[in-house]
Amino acid sequence: MLLLERLLARTSRTFALAIPLLPTSPRREVQAAYLLFRIADTFEDATRWPRAARLAALADFARLLEKPSEDEATRLARAWVTARPCDEEGYLELLGETPAVIAELMSFTPARREIVVRHTLRTVEGMASFVAGGAEDGSLALATEQDLKRYCYVVAGIVGELLTDLFLDTDPGLAKVETELRARDTAFGEGLQLVNILKDSECDARDGRVYLGTAVGRARAMVMAREDLVAAGEYVELLQNAGAPRGIVAFTAFPVLLARAALGELERRGAGAKTSRGVVAGILAKMSSALDRGAPALFD
Repeated sequence: MLLLERLLARTSRTFALAIPLLPTSPRREVQAAYLLFRIADTFEDATRWPRAARLAALADFARLLEKPSEDEATRLARAWVTARPCDEEGYLELLGETPAVIAELMSFTPARREIVVRHTLRTVEGMASFVAGGAEDGSLALATEQDLKRYCYVVAGIVGELLTDLFLDTDPGLAKVETELRARDTAFGEGLQLVNILKDSECDARDGRVYLGTAVGRARAMVMAREDLVAAGEYVELLQNAGAPRGIVAFTAFPVLLARAALGELERRGAGAKTSRGVVAGILAKMSSALDRGAPALFD
């Protein structure tokens, strides 16, 4: 577990802070799922590789998920690291530790393992479709709002659906709000992804990845993010009002609060604006205080 926690810290921003807020169940499953999604994302973003190599890695990864094996994970990990899909050492370390992530996956109950594998495979398949339709050099330009929404769904909306499945398996009492949760879980993931796209748009463009084309633009993307974060807030409120464990409420509320703060910074200061560590720490402290008092986790 300590190894996976270190990998999480090296490959994540928001979720490295949020996942430890979860209770032990489903923390392990969420952590492993995040790392699996990050492995897939590393292949999708592997601009050092030709398109065929990216597609082959995603296909090999899908087969590994369908039939987990530490021996096969070890073989693939060695090949992936040797071929260096990127220059980011944290991601390369994660690829090298794929056997440890797969071992963690194999330790889950069959129901939990099925949830994680099913949703990860859906994301891998979606990423492969974007790679296949993209440029040979790995550059990507989304032409329409529909393309942007589909991309955000593949890389983040599916995460929201995975989380709902794990939360329902953790706390059967949440079944009473299942329909309402499922109506909002994709927006939970998509809203966080849109904020990240807005924050990183200039850096992404230098790498040849243009998510906000002329058909969408920053102003429209801001509106889309705001709308998604409203639904994401409702998702958190549903969990809290239904009596979800405190850790699940905190885990979902914290990224929403950070995304709201980041969007405010972007509106004030433009692309590239970052939320300071002090602000992040203040948000976490204020949220924790609210939960201690039994107050709503979300605040303005």
